[in-house]
Amino acid sequence: MANTAQSRKRARQAVKCNLVNSMLRSKFRTAIKTLLKVIEQGDKKAALELFPQTQKTIDSIADKNIFHKNKASRHKSRLSAAIKAMQ
Repeated sequence: MANTAQSRKRARQAVKCNLVNSMLRSKFRTAIKTLLKVIEQGDKKAALELFPQTQKTIDSIADKNIFHKNKASRHKSRLSAAIKAMQ
């Protein structure tokens, strides 16, 4: 357990930061799952409309260092390829 005032404060801040980061990770995963569902349904028009919003979400979370920028780029690339592969 934290003994000094400084370490108690850091522990409090860590809890808050963990909650925010968890929320952002969840938002990241939800955005990807939503787009993947649309792709699986085969609705290319809806996928093309949803893709820019998903990209924006992924980029904003990568900018906050929740995920590495390369991971974000990989996800965007694979989603883009999945949309292009649709008939």
